[in-house]
Amino acid sequence: MAVKDYMTKEVVTITPNTGVAQAADIMRDQDIRRLPVMEEDRLVGLVTAGTMAEATPSKATSLSIYEMNYLLNKTKIKDIMLKKVITITPDASLEDAIYLMLEHKIGVLPVLDDNHLCGIITDRDVFKAFLHVSGYGTEGMRVVLEADNVVGILAKVAEAISKVNLNIGRIVADTRATGKTVVELQIDGNMDQALLTENLQATGVRVISVEATHLKANLD
Repeated sequence: MAVKDYMTKEVVTITPNTGVAQAADIMRDQDIRRLPVMEEDRLVGLVTAGTMAEATPSKATSLSIYEMNYLLNKTKIKDIMLKKVITITPDASLEDAIYLMLEHKIGVLPVLDDNHLCGIITDRDVFKAFLHVSGYGTEGMRVVLEADNVVGILAKVAEAISKVNLNIGRIVADTRATGKTVVELQIDGNMDQALLTENLQATGVRVISVEATHLKANLD
């Protein structure tokens, strides 16, 4: 899974000379929390809802509303933006993006292709990618089973499912410290759950659950 497949491609940007008040308006109107800062088609910084909040006078300030508005209109993004920005390339793996976010405790990575900003990937994009990969929100059946981590076991499971004319749409597997592998399958189509469980158990796996899934609203 590559970053380019899940990143947000339509990116709203600002310049270093954009006023803080104007940037706040853009965030509110566009319902976004991060704005890359561009100068002459080059990424020079990043401003987030967090940095904006730090630049805004607190409610406990002795400044009047007129003084606060003057201060916000006078302050430029270049005065508060994050100048050391962690970035990633579009061909990097989604796992690399997640690692960088965790390592640096951040929720967004501008995506640079040959130093050109071509998108951003956020923690929200990662959440949506996980739901997509897991098959969440699609219609069919979700099967969770536990199997020995041995060669050929998944082939037997796939054969058992194809024999009843069903198709595996998604598969996620995780090998535990016990040596067992927990597998979650999203199956296109429906059939009697008890019969499917019986067919799968005949392959030597332990069926943890079988449930029908239903179409969910698009998260985009």
